[in-house]
Amino acid sequence: MGSMATGGSRGDPLATEPLPEPQPELSPVDGHWGDQEPTAEIQFKILRGHSDTVSSCHFCCEDSKILSCSYDRTVKLWDVAKGFPVQIFEEHTAPVSECNLSPDDRRVVTSSYDNTVKTWDMETGKVLWTIEHEGIVTSCNISCDGKYVVSGSDKGNAISVFDAVSATEVAHVQGHHRSTITRCCFDPDNQRVTSVSYDKTIKLWDMVARSTSVTIKEGHSNAISDCCFTSDGRYLCTASWDKSLKIWDIKTGEFRSRGPVTLNQGHEGSVSSCCFSQDASLVVSGGYDKAVAIWETDAGYKKLSLKGHWDWVTDVAISENQKWILSASKDSTLRLWNIEKMDHIPSVIESRKEKGSKIAQCEECERPFLSLQHGDCEVISKCVFCRLSSPARNILPLPPSISPDL
Repeated sequence: MGSMATGGSRGDPLATEPLPEPQPELSPVDGHWGDQEPTAEIQFKILRGHSDTVSSCHFCCEDSKILSCSYDRTVKLWDVAKGFPVQIFEEHTAPVSECNLSPDDRRVVTSSYDNTVKTWDMETGKVLWTIEHEGIVTSCNISCDGKYVVSGSDKGNAISVFDAVSATEVAHVQGHHRSTITRCCFDPDNQRVTSVSYDKTIKLWDMVARSTSVTIKEGHSNAISDCCFTSDGRYLCTASWDKSLKIWDIKTGEFRSRGPVTLNQGHEGSVSSCCFSQDASLVVSGGYDKAVAIWETDAGYKKLSLKGHWDWVTDVAISENQKWILSASKDSTLRLWNIEKMDHIPSVIESRKEKGSKIAQCEECERPFLSLQHGDCEVISKCVFCRLSSPARNILPLPPSISPDL
Protein backbone atom coordinates (compact mmCIF):
# COMPACT_ATOMS: atom_id res chain seq x y z
CA MET A 1 0.00 0.00 0.00
CA GLY A 2 3.00 2.26 0.37
CA SER A 3 2.27 4.08 3.63
CA MET A 4 3.84 7.46 4.25
CA ALA A 5 6.16 8.56 7.02
CA THR A 6 5.19 10.68 9.99
CA GLY A 7 4.21 14.22 9.15
CA GLY A 8 3.65 13.98 5.39
CA SER A 9 4.65 12.34 2.14
CA ARG A 10 7.82 10.33 2.35
CA GLY A 11 10.55 10.99 -0.15
CA ASP A 12 12.04 8.41 -2.42
CA PRO A 13 15.45 7.74 -0.85
CA LEU A 14 16.84 6.84 -4.27
CA ALA A 15 15.57 9.87 -6.15
CA THR A 16 18.27 12.13 -7.57
CA GLU A 17 16.25 14.70 -9.49
CA PRO A 18 13.14 16.76 -8.69
CA LEU A 19 9.91 15.45 -10.14
CA PRO A 20 8.53 17.28 -13.19
CA GLU A 21 5.33 19.28 -13.06
CA PRO A 22 2.19 17.39 -14.16
CA GLN A 23 1.67 17.41 -17.91
CA PRO A 24 -1.65 17.93 -19.71
CA GLU A 25 -3.85 14.87 -19.34
CA LEU A 26 -4.13 12.53 -22.29
CA SER A 27 -7.56 11.09 -21.59
CA PRO A 28 -10.77 13.15 -21.45
CA VAL A 29 -12.82 13.35 -18.29
CA ASP A 30 -15.76 11.47 -19.80
CA GLY A 31 -13.86 8.20 -19.45
CA HIS A 32 -12.91 7.46 -23.05
CA TRP A 33 -10.04 5.08 -23.51
CA GLY A 34 -6.67 5.98 -24.98
CA ASP A 35 -3.42 4.21 -25.79
CA GLN A 36 -0.52 5.00 -23.48
CA GLU A 37 1.76 4.81 -26.54
CA PRO A 38 1.21 3.66 -30.16
CA THR A 39 3.20 0.41 -29.83
CA ALA A 40 2.00 -0.62 -26.39
CA GLU A 41 -1.61 -1.49 -27.17
CA ILE A 42 -2.48 -1.10 -23.51
CA GLN A 43 -5.55 1.06 -23.06
CA PHE A 44 -6.09 3.06 -19.90
CA LYS A 45 -8.65 5.28 -18.25
CA ILE A 46 -7.77 8.16 -15.91
CA LEU A 47 -10.01 8.50 -12.86
CA ARG A 48 -10.04 12.06 -11.52
CA GLY A 49 -11.82 13.17 -8.38
CA HIS A 50 -9.21 13.35 -5.62
CA SER A 51 -7.37 16.62 -5.00
CA ASP A 52 -4.26 15.16 -3.35
CA THR A 53 -2.14 11.98 -3.24
CA VAL A 54 -4.22 8.81 -3.69
CA SER A 55 -2.82 6.50 -1.03
CA SER A 56 -4.72 3.22 -1.46
CA CYS A 57 -6.96 1.49 -4.02
CA HIS A 58 -8.93 -1.73 -4.43
CA PHE A 59 -11.32 -3.46 -6.80
CA CYS A 60 -14.63 -4.51 -5.24
CA CYS A 61 -18.19 -5.63 -6.02
CA GLU A 62 -17.03 -8.22 -8.57
CA ASP A 63 -14.70 -5.72 -10.27
CA SER A 64 -17.56 -3.31 -11.00
CA LYS A 65 -16.46 -0.77 -8.38
CA ILE A 66 -13.20 0.76 -7.13
CA LEU A 67 -12.47 2.00 -3.62
CA SER A 68 -9.79 4.64 -3.08
CA CYS A 69 -8.62 6.99 -0.36
CA SER A 70 -6.52 10.10 -0.40
CA TYR A 71 -4.55 12.73 1.44
CA ASP A 72 -7.50 15.00 0.57
CA ARG A 73 -9.18 13.34 3.62
CA THR A 74 -11.80 11.50 1.56
CA VAL A 75 -12.60 7.93 0.59
CA LYS A 76 -14.36 7.39 -2.73
CA LEU A 77 -16.30 4.53 -4.28
CA TRP A 78 -16.07 4.63 -8.08
CA ASP A 79 -18.22 3.05 -10.76
CA VAL A 80 -15.75 1.42 -13.16
CA ALA A 81 -17.98 1.67 -16.24
CA LYS A 82 -18.87 5.33 -15.68
CA GLY A 83 -15.45 6.40 -14.41
CA PHE A 84 -16.63 8.67 -11.60
CA PRO A 85 -17.39 8.40 -7.85
CA VAL A 86 -20.82 7.16 -6.76
CA GLN A 87 -20.18 7.42 -3.01
CA ILE A 88 -17.92 9.69 -0.95
CA PHE A 89 -16.95 9.04 2.68
CA GLU A 90 -16.02 12.29 4.42
CA GLU A 91 -15.37 12.33 8.16
CA HIS A 92 -11.60 12.08 8.48
CA THR A 93 -9.87 15.33 9.41
CA ALA A 94 -6.40 14.47 8.07
CA PRO A 95 -4.90 12.41 5.21
CA VAL A 96 -6.33 8.90 4.86
CA SER A 97 -3.47 6.40 4.73
CA GLU A 98 -5.33 3.24 3.74
CA CYS A 99 -8.75 1.84 2.94
CA ASN A 100 -9.96 -1.75 2.98
CA LEU A 101 -13.15 -3.71 2.35
CA SER A 102 -14.88 -6.46 4.27
CA PRO A 103 -15.17 -9.76 2.34
CA ASP A 104 -18.86 -9.12 1.63
CA ASP A 105 -18.14 -5.58 0.33
CA ARG A 106 -20.58 -4.12 2.88
CA ARG A 107 -18.13 -2.33 5.18
CA VAL A 108 -15.16 -0.07 4.56
CA VAL A 109 -12.28 0.24 7.05
CA THR A 110 -10.01 3.31 6.89
CA SER A 111 -6.93 4.57 8.74
CA SER A 112 -5.82 8.18 8.95
CA TYR A 113 -3.24 10.66 10.16
CA ASP A 114 -6.03 12.04 12.37
CA ASN A 115 -5.12 9.17 14.76
CA THR A 116 -8.27 7.15 14.01
CA VAL A 117 -9.51 3.97 12.39
CA LYS A 118 -13.08 4.11 11.12
CA THR A 119 -15.53 1.54 9.81
CA TRP A 120 -18.19 2.72 7.39
CA ASP A 121 -21.37 1.30 5.91
CA MET A 122 -20.64 0.93 2.20
CA GLU A 123 -24.22 1.61 1.11
CA THR A 124 -25.06 4.62 3.27
CA GLY A 125 -21.57 6.09 3.70
CA LYS A 126 -22.19 6.47 7.45
CA VAL A 127 -19.51 5.78 10.09
CA LEU A 128 -20.32 2.67 12.15
CA TRP A 129 -17.51 3.15 14.68
CA THR A 130 -14.34 5.15 15.31
CA ILE A 131 -11.29 4.03 17.30
CA GLU A 132 -8.88 6.66 18.62
CA HIS A 133 -5.14 5.93 18.60
CA GLU A 134 -2.35 7.82 20.34
CA GLY A 135 -0.51 8.50 17.09
CA ILE A 136 -1.13 8.60 13.36
CA VAL A 137 -2.42 5.34 11.88
CA THR A 138 -0.34 4.28 8.89
CA SER A 139 -2.16 1.09 7.88
CA CYS A 140 -5.32 -0.95 8.44
CA ASN A 141 -6.75 -4.26 7.26
CA ILE A 142 -9.82 -6.41 7.88
CA SER A 143 -9.50 -10.19 8.22
CA CYS A 144 -10.74 -12.43 5.42
CA ASP A 145 -13.55 -13.74 7.65
CA GLY A 146 -14.60 -10.17 8.44
CA LYS A 147 -14.22 -10.64 12.20
CA TYR A 148 -11.16 -8.53 13.04
CA VAL A 149 -9.48 -5.27 12.11
CA VAL A 150 -5.76 -4.63 12.54
CA SER A 151 -4.06 -1.24 12.51
CA GLY A 152 -0.49 -0.01 12.63
CA SER A 153 0.21 3.10 14.70
CA ASP A 154 3.21 5.41 14.49
CA LYS A 155 3.07 5.91 18.27
CA GLY A 156 5.28 3.20 19.74
CA ASN A 157 5.38 1.40 16.35
CA ALA A 158 2.48 -0.69 17.58
CA ILE A 159 -0.14 -2.95 16.04
CA SER A 160 -3.65 -3.23 17.46
CA VAL A 161 -6.34 -5.84 16.74
CA PHE A 162 -10.02 -5.03 17.24
CA ASP A 163 -13.32 -6.85 16.97
CA ALA A 164 -14.72 -5.68 13.62
CA VAL A 165 -18.30 -5.41 14.91
CA SER A 166 -18.00 -4.18 18.50
CA ALA A 167 -14.73 -2.27 18.04
CA THR A 168 -13.41 -3.69 21.31
CA GLU A 169 -9.65 -4.15 21.50
CA VAL A 170 -8.51 -7.76 21.23
CA ALA A 171 -4.76 -7.15 21.35
CA HIS A 172 -2.24 -4.32 21.44
CA VAL A 173 1.46 -4.96 20.76
CA GLN A 174 3.58 -1.97 21.73
CA GLY A 175 7.05 -1.67 20.18
CA HIS A 176 6.27 -4.34 17.63
CA HIS A 177 8.80 -2.74 15.26
CA ARG A 178 11.75 -0.42 15.82
CA SER A 179 10.48 2.12 13.31
CA THR A 180 7.32 3.19 11.46
CA ILE A 181 5.03 0.34 10.35
CA THR A 182 4.28 0.79 6.68
CA ARG A 183 1.81 -2.06 6.20
CA CYS A 184 -0.05 -4.62 8.31
CA CYS A 185 -2.45 -7.29 7.09
CA PHE A 186 -4.02 -10.62 8.00
CA ASP A 187 -3.08 -13.81 6.22
CA PRO A 188 -5.97 -15.44 4.28
CA ASP A 189 -6.38 -18.02 7.07
CA ASN A 190 -6.95 -15.26 9.65
CA GLN A 191 -4.30 -16.87 11.85
CA ARG A 192 -1.51 -14.32 11.71
CA VAL A 193 -0.94 -10.61 11.27
CA THR A 194 1.97 -9.71 9.01
CA SER A 195 3.63 -6.30 9.28
CA VAL A 196 6.54 -4.58 7.55
CA SER A 197 8.43 -1.47 8.53
CA TYR A 198 11.07 1.14 7.87
CA ASP A 199 13.24 -1.03 10.17
CA LYS A 200 13.66 -3.50 7.22
CA THR A 201 11.98 -6.37 9.10
CA ILE A 202 9.00 -8.62 8.42
CA LYS A 203 7.01 -9.86 11.43
CA LEU A 204 4.25 -12.43 11.73
CA TRP A 205 2.17 -12.16 14.90
CA ASP A 206 0.11 -15.23 15.86
CA MET A 207 -3.56 -14.54 16.67
CA VAL A 208 -3.90 -17.69 18.81
CA ALA A 209 -0.60 -17.64 20.71
CA ARG A 210 -0.78 -13.83 21.00
CA SER A 211 2.93 -13.56 20.25
CA THR A 212 5.30 -12.92 17.35
CA SER A 213 5.95 -16.28 15.70
CA VAL A 214 8.34 -15.18 12.95
CA THR A 215 10.77 -12.30 12.49
CA ILE A 216 12.71 -11.88 9.25
CA LYS A 217 15.48 -9.42 9.95
CA GLU A 218 17.59 -9.25 6.82
CA GLY A 219 15.31 -9.99 3.92
CA HIS A 220 15.74 -6.49 2.46
CA SER A 221 18.54 -3.95 2.62
CA ASN A 222 16.26 -0.93 2.92
CA ALA A 223 12.82 0.03 4.25
CA ILE A 224 10.01 -2.40 3.37
CA SER A 225 7.03 -0.54 1.98
CA ASP A 226 4.37 -3.20 1.37
CA CYS A 227 3.42 -6.86 1.66
CA CYS A 228 0.70 -9.10 0.22
CA PHE A 229 -0.32 -12.77 0.31
CA THR A 230 -1.35 -15.22 -2.37
CA SER A 231 -5.02 -16.16 -2.06
CA ASP A 232 -4.13 -19.51 -0.45
CA GLY A 233 -1.91 -17.82 2.14
CA ARG A 234 1.17 -19.82 1.31
CA TYR A 235 3.35 -17.12 -0.26
CA LEU A 236 4.10 -13.61 0.94
CA CYS A 237 5.46 -10.90 -1.35
CA THR A 238 7.31 -7.90 0.08
CA ALA A 239 8.25 -4.66 -1.71
CA SER A 240 11.15 -2.49 -0.65
CA TRP A 241 13.07 0.72 -1.14
CA ASP A 242 16.01 -1.52 -2.12
CA LYS A 243 14.33 -1.68 -5.59
CA SER A 244 13.35 -5.34 -5.22
CA LEU A 245 10.41 -7.58 -4.41
CA LYS A 246 10.80 -10.91 -2.65
CA ILE A 247 8.49 -13.94 -2.52
CA TRP A 248 8.54 -16.04 0.66
CA ASP A 249 7.14 -19.53 1.27
CA ILE A 250 5.56 -18.61 4.60
CA LYS A 251 3.01 -21.35 5.24
CA THR A 252 5.50 -24.23 5.12
CA GLY A 253 8.37 -22.32 6.71
CA GLU A 254 10.67 -23.34 3.86
CA PHE A 255 11.92 -19.75 3.63
CA ARG A 256 14.12 -20.40 6.69
CA SER A 257 16.37 -22.76 4.77
CA ARG A 258 15.70 -22.00 1.10
CA GLY A 259 15.38 -18.20 1.21
CA PRO A 260 13.05 -16.09 -0.95
CA VAL A 261 12.82 -15.69 -4.70
CA THR A 262 13.89 -12.16 -5.63
CA LEU A 263 12.29 -10.04 -8.34
CA ASN A 264 14.53 -7.16 -9.37
CA GLN A 265 15.43 -4.90 -12.30
CA GLY A 266 11.78 -3.90 -12.57
CA HIS A 267 11.90 -0.37 -11.17
CA GLU A 268 14.46 2.41 -11.45
CA GLY A 269 13.83 3.47 -7.84
CA SER A 270 12.15 2.29 -4.67
CA VAL A 271 9.21 -0.10 -4.91
CA SER A 272 6.16 1.26 -3.09
CA SER A 273 3.53 -1.45 -3.45
CA CYS A 274 2.79 -5.01 -4.55
CA CYS A 275 -0.19 -7.23 -5.28
CA PHE A 276 -0.66 -10.86 -6.39
CA SER A 277 -3.23 -11.84 -9.00
CA GLN A 278 -5.95 -14.22 -7.83
CA ASP A 279 -4.14 -17.27 -9.28
CA ALA A 280 -0.70 -15.94 -8.23
CA SER A 281 0.59 -16.12 -11.81
CA LEU A 282 1.27 -12.36 -11.79
CA VAL A 283 2.71 -9.87 -9.35
CA VAL A 284 1.97 -6.19 -9.93
CA SER A 285 4.14 -3.51 -8.33
CA GLY A 286 4.22 0.28 -8.21
CA GLY A 287 7.26 2.47 -7.77
CA TYR A 288 8.66 5.90 -7.18
CA ASP A 289 9.80 5.84 -10.81
CA LYS A 290 6.12 6.57 -11.64
CA ALA A 291 5.75 3.15 -13.29
CA VAL A 292 3.67 0.03 -12.74
CA ALA A 293 5.48 -3.27 -13.34
CA ILE A 294 3.82 -6.57 -14.22
CA TRP A 295 5.86 -9.63 -13.26
CA GLU A 296 5.58 -13.19 -14.52
CA THR A 297 5.72 -14.95 -11.14
CA ASP A 298 6.77 -18.38 -12.40
CA ALA A 299 9.58 -17.02 -14.54
CA GLY A 300 10.59 -14.33 -12.07
CA TYR A 301 11.00 -11.50 -14.54
CA LYS A 302 9.29 -8.23 -15.47
CA LYS A 303 6.80 -8.77 -18.25
CA LEU A 304 5.73 -5.17 -18.91
CA SER A 305 5.95 -1.63 -17.54
CA LEU A 306 2.94 0.68 -17.59
CA LYS A 307 3.95 4.33 -17.73
CA GLY A 308 1.79 7.43 -17.66
CA HIS A 309 1.51 8.68 -14.08
CA TRP A 310 3.22 12.04 -13.49
CA ASP A 311 4.31 11.25 -9.95
CA TRP A 312 4.99 8.32 -7.63
CA VAL A 313 2.75 5.24 -7.86
CA THR A 314 1.58 4.66 -4.29
CA ASP A 315 -0.61 1.56 -4.64
CA VAL A 316 -1.65 -1.10 -7.15
CA ALA A 317 -4.44 -3.67 -7.50
CA ILE A 318 -5.43 -6.32 -10.03
CA SER A 319 -8.99 -7.39 -10.79
CA GLU A 320 -10.20 -10.89 -9.97
CA ASN A 321 -10.62 -11.71 -13.65
CA GLN A 322 -7.05 -10.43 -14.28
CA LYS A 323 -8.19 -8.16 -17.10
CA TRP A 324 -7.54 -4.88 -15.29
CA ILE A 325 -4.78 -3.27 -13.29
CA LEU A 326 -5.49 -0.31 -11.04
CA SER A 327 -2.86 2.16 -9.91
CA ALA A 328 -2.99 5.07 -7.46
CA SER A 329 -0.55 7.95 -7.53
CA LYS A 330 0.77 11.03 -5.80
CA ASP A 331 -0.43 12.86 -8.95
CA SER A 332 -3.98 12.72 -7.42
CA THR A 333 -5.32 10.28 -10.03
CA LEU A 334 -6.04 6.60 -10.45
CA ARG A 335 -5.42 4.76 -13.68
CA LEU A 336 -7.30 1.73 -14.88
CA TRP A 337 -5.25 -0.33 -17.36
CA ASN A 338 -6.71 -2.99 -19.67
CA ILE A 339 -4.20 -5.86 -19.84
CA GLU A 340 -6.36 -8.40 -21.72
CA LYS A 341 -4.12 -8.24 -24.81
CA MET A 342 -0.85 -8.00 -22.90
CA ASP A 343 0.58 -11.28 -24.23
CA HIS A 344 0.09 -10.08 -27.82
CA ILE A 345 2.07 -6.86 -27.37
CA PRO A 346 5.17 -6.88 -29.60
CA SER A 347 7.50 -5.81 -26.77
CA VAL A 348 6.28 -8.68 -24.55
CA ILE A 349 6.70 -11.21 -27.36
CA GLU A 350 10.11 -9.80 -28.21
CA SER A 351 11.19 -9.85 -24.57
CA ARG A 352 10.41 -13.55 -24.37
CA LYS A 353 12.45 -14.20 -27.51
CA GLU A 354 15.40 -12.17 -26.22
CA LYS A 355 15.42 -14.07 -22.96
CA GLY A 356 15.30 -17.40 -24.77
CA SER A 357 12.15 -18.28 -22.92
CA LYS A 358 9.77 -21.12 -23.53
CA ILE A 359 6.61 -22.50 -22.02
CA ALA A 360 7.39 -25.59 -19.97
CA GLN A 361 5.40 -27.90 -17.73
CA CYS A 362 6.39 -28.05 -14.09
CA GLU A 363 7.65 -31.56 -13.34
CA GLU A 364 6.12 -31.40 -9.86
CA CYS A 365 2.71 -29.67 -10.05
CA GLU A 366 2.35 -30.04 -13.86
CA ARG A 367 1.17 -26.46 -14.35
CA PRO A 368 2.59 -24.57 -17.37
CA PHE A 369 5.16 -21.88 -16.66
CA LEU A 370 7.54 -19.65 -18.57
CA SER A 371 10.98 -21.20 -18.23
CA LEU A 372 13.81 -18.73 -18.78
CA GLN A 373 17.24 -19.99 -19.80
CA HIS A 374 20.29 -17.75 -19.61
CA GLY A 375 23.49 -18.87 -21.32
CA ASP A 376 24.91 -22.02 -19.77
CA CYS A 377 22.61 -21.96 -16.73
CA GLU A 378 20.89 -25.15 -15.69
CA VAL A 379 17.48 -25.64 -17.31
CA ILE A 380 14.69 -24.89 -14.82
CA SER A 381 12.13 -27.68 -14.69
CA LYS A 382 9.91 -26.42 -11.85
CA CYS A 383 7.70 -23.35 -11.47
CA VAL A 384 8.67 -20.74 -8.89
CA PHE A 385 6.23 -22.08 -6.30
CA CYS A 386 7.60 -25.62 -6.44
CA ARG A 387 11.16 -24.22 -6.42
CA LEU A 388 10.34 -22.28 -3.28
CA SER A 389 9.06 -25.35 -1.47
CA SER A 390 11.82 -27.79 -2.46
CA PRO A 391 15.64 -27.75 -2.36
CA ALA A 392 17.28 -25.94 -5.24
CA ARG A 393 20.96 -25.35 -5.90
CA ASN A 394 20.38 -21.86 -7.26
CA ILE A 395 18.60 -20.56 -4.15
CA LEU A 396 20.93 -19.82 -1.27
CA PRO A 397 19.80 -20.05 2.36
CA LEU A 398 19.26 -16.81 4.23
CA PRO A 399 21.63 -15.75 7.01
CA PRO A 400 21.07 -17.08 10.56
CA SER A 401 19.58 -13.73 11.66
CA ILE A 402 16.31 -14.76 10.02
CA SER A 403 14.71 -16.90 12.65
CA PRO A 404 11.46 -17.38 14.58
CA ASP A 405 10.97 -15.46 17.79
CA LEU A 406 10.74 -17.59 20.89
